[in-house]
Amino acid sequence: MADRRIIYRVHAVQRMFERGIDTAAIQQVLEVGEVIETYPNDKPYPSRLLLGMVNDRPLHVVAADHPAGEEIVVITVYEPDPLRWDAAFRRRR
Repeated sequence: MADRRIIYRVHAVQRMFERGIDTAAIQQVLEVGEVIETYPNDKPYPSRLLLGMVNDRPLHVVAADHPAGEEIVVITVYEPDPLRWDAAFRRRR
């Protein structure tokens, strides 16, 4: 991932600001997070939902890979709601 550029959609930047999530946290999730869902039909590129723990805080990041492999597009980020996700934040209730 080190050679790939991370692009943040406006929506992702807004949510990061609202939720107190910084770029270092997003990069950590992108590097070591676990893919828990895939969205192969998303446009313009297939995307995936990653789960990562950053300082004991669970984070979900939705990201898509540019087909040429040079960019990762961050679509949205959030802390999963325990009422909507299982205790491990891997499966929707």
